[in-house]
Amino acid sequence: MAKLIKNVAINIGIAVATEDGLIVPVIHNVDELSLEEITERRKVLVTRTQEGKLRSGDLDSCTFTISNLGMFNVDSFNAIINPPQSAILAVGKIIDKVVPMDGKPAIRPMLTINLSFDHRVIDGARGAHFLETLSNLIENSN
Repeated sequence: MAKLIKNVAINIGIAVATEDGLIVPVIHNVDELSLEEITERRKVLVTRTQEGKLRSGDLDSCTFTISNLGMFNVDSFNAIINPPQSAILAVGKIIDKVVPMDGKPAIRPMLTINLSFDHRVIDGARGAHFLETLSNLIENSN
């Protein structure tokens, strides 16, 4: 029987495509970092992964993965959860779309994000709330 594990840290995995396949290095304790620190650690981990120079611990203790295929011209996709995690976020390409703005059509950059999650751990309402919050943060960031 599977056991529920409560994670004490928030460790975000960043899916990175390499010649040898997909590798998911981890930004540890992301909740304790500034946006600038997260951005810098992401850059360092992606470079280390692509150069085959990952360090001990770079792949450990991932609690949630983000997979971005936008650079491959993919608008939208569904990512598969990496056990023992309970969720993964799929990020597509930013594309211009016609949307209503003040009752008139306007062209705006749009991004599709899909959340795959284990319903044994996360109910649909919580998943929807997460996506709504993330969407609001993205739309209102400057």
